[in-house]
Amino acid sequence: MKNYATIVLANQEISPSIFRMRILAPGFAAAAQPGQFVMLRPALALPTMLRRPFGVFRTGCLPPECDGLPPREYMEILYKVVGQGTKILSELHQGDRIELLGPLGRGFDLGPPGQEKILVGGGIGLVPLFMLGEALVAQGSRVRLLMGGRTRDDILAVTEFERSGVETYVSTDDGSLGEAGFVTKVLERKLSKYPQAEVFACGPTPMLTAVAAICAARQVNLQVSLEAHMACGVGACLGCVVKGAGHSESTPRYLCTCKAGPVFQASDLDWGKATAEAAINCGGGCK
Repeated sequence: MKNYATIVLANQEISPSIFRMRILAPGFAAAAQPGQFVMLRPALALPTMLRRPFGVFRTGCLPPECDGLPPREYMEILYKVVGQGTKILSELHQGDRIELLGPLGRGFDLGPPGQEKILVGGGIGLVPLFMLGEALVAQGSRVRLLMGGRTRDDILAVTEFERSGVETYVSTDDGSLGEAGFVTKVLERKLSKYPQAEVFACGPTPMLTAVAAICAARQVNLQVSLEAHMACGVGACLGCVVKGAGHSESTPRYLCTCKAGPVFQASDLDWGKATAEAAINCGGGCK
């Protein structure tokens, strides 16, 4: 974990209300793992404005601006404008100052090399799956990504995923792009064909709850990425707790999303309670 006082390299709207921000972050890529997150806020924000959590979409390196200078390492986030905080971020431009704390949290466990992997992402929940897909392909696994959304505007970064070697399948609720219907229908078909696959998921609450039920019924290992409202990102504020498996009033079991997660084994969560307490929308759902 490192606190960066850095600058915005680019900030573009790539779909209605959805932005891609590139941030200068020397040394970040070497420390970041798929599924981790960062806490961000503009450097010139009011003191009362808290940092916001965002999933890490990708890391990379730009050529130096001139001879003798080192390459410029960066990290990227994708985020949706849903409140005043993300609106302020959307108004930042190249060269604006920004504060970045990260990488934070626990990322994905890649599992055995060569195993079939199925990624399930809905809307902005696709964010943490990009680095995961790259890492799984690099270790020799066959990776299939099931992308879901309400409309075609919710389907993001298809080209980037395909270029990384991930096989993609698109479905939308209204049929405006790809197959018509819920992404969970595609998941059921794929698991019937690849019953030994491991599943990784991130997306809106109804989708993730359905994915957990499908995987539990088939005894398929599932890792999920959660994002909750939080003020610190390091386990101090306790604002991001969710209920773990086996939780009850007599034997409470709380898990801190920012420290125990944001990636969890689905079997470690209380699915009757956790989804009501956490925003399962990795990558910038907090207002």
